[in-house]
Amino acid sequence: MHTTAVLSLSLGWWLLVCPSPIDDAPSWPGWRGPARDGISTETNWRERGAEKDLWKRNVGLGYSAVAIDSKRLYTMGFDQEAGVDVVWCLDPMTGEEIWKHRYPAKIWNHLHGGGTLTTPTIHGDAVYTLNREGNLHCFEAETGKVRWHVDVTEALDAKTGTWGFAASPLVEGDELLVNVGKLVALDRATGETRWQSKDYGHSYSTPSVCEVGGKAALAVFNSNGLAVIEREGGRELFFHEWRTRYDINAATPIVTERGVFISSGLGRGAALLAFGEEGFDVAWENKAMRNKMSGCVLIDGHLYGFDESVLKCIDLDGNVKWSERGLGNGAVTGAPGKLLVMSGKGELIVAKASPEKYDELSKSRVIDAEGVFWTMPVLAGGLIYCRGSQGELVCRDHRED
Repeated sequence: MHTTAVLSLSLGWWLLVCPSPIDDAPSWPGWRGPARDGISTETNWRERGAEKDLWKRNVGLGYSAVAIDSKRLYTMGFDQEAGVDVVWCLDPMTGEEIWKHRYPAKIWNHLHGGGTLTTPTIHGDAVYTLNREGNLHCFEAETGKVRWHVDVTEALDAKTGTWGFAASPLVEGDELLVNVGKLVALDRATGETRWQSKDYGHSYSTPSVCEVGGKAALAVFNSNGLAVIEREGGRELFFHEWRTRYDINAATPIVTERGVFISSGLGRGAALLAFGEEGFDVAWENKAMRNKMSGCVLIDGHLYGFDESVLKCIDLDGNVKWSERGLGNGAVTGAPGKLLVMSGKGELIVAKASPEKYDELSKSRVIDAEGVFWTMPVLAGGLIYCRGSQGELVCRDHRED
């Protein structure tokens, strides 16, 4: 799904457009999918899948989602016994290992179970990963050969923050963009730095790419607040302060036809920010949606996500359309007319994406292990991939017969 928003300002007409996926894009090339909106375009799949797992395996501690192309699946996990992070390349149909890369890392389990936080990004014949300690890698997608490696704490003087780096890398053109407090553009072929923005604080949220006034821009939601910066050179265009307890702003900002939606947990709430003459204008702010870890998806003018541990639908005026309690704190992915919900109990739920009411179509327990379930489920090729924080990666078959 592509989002186009036209905002009329006294300064002129400003056009914001979420980027289109590249031609022949992988089915789910990285964080929040091909259009980076958390929505699969697939329609050829069943709401109720097979009763048994197609496959499952343990990939280590953490919350990394999967990135998938036609032949390979990539994810990350922390091997606690060995003290290493592992980048996995698996067969998406069987879960069998194709290759893996291991390197020393710490668990970083402050107030949570620890492990990996980011999702790999596929582009062409390369895979890019960034871990919580600042190890940025470019791998040859087929073999796992390291093409280049950058320690961003040393090379870019980036500060890890309380919970390390949690924003996934993005590819735009011939550059790799990483949010490490400051947004940095690197040559994706060599890892050489091209430009850096100013520092906006702890970086737990992956930026959104858009256009502003006909120019490419990025919405960056860090601990200090929401910044919109120019794609070329990183100059700040707009900034709105947004402070949260423990400096945690983790959800990806969402560009809508009315402005930029942001949301934070720990009691903070949500806001819709429109562009004004001298900066952002607050269209509304309330506590109707408090995204603690995973963010919302925007479908037909309505936002669906977890308000702390309550699944909710709100409209773009900030009004609650419905609430569903008892699911725990989980994660939501979208599909045409559907929601894929990973509950805080390890359940995979398929529901209608409707503002009228919560309408559950199927529910199955897919992960029995302890832990939390903050990772978005991924629908690709009729298969749904679910991840638990203790490392359980489960593939469920929802292909049509």
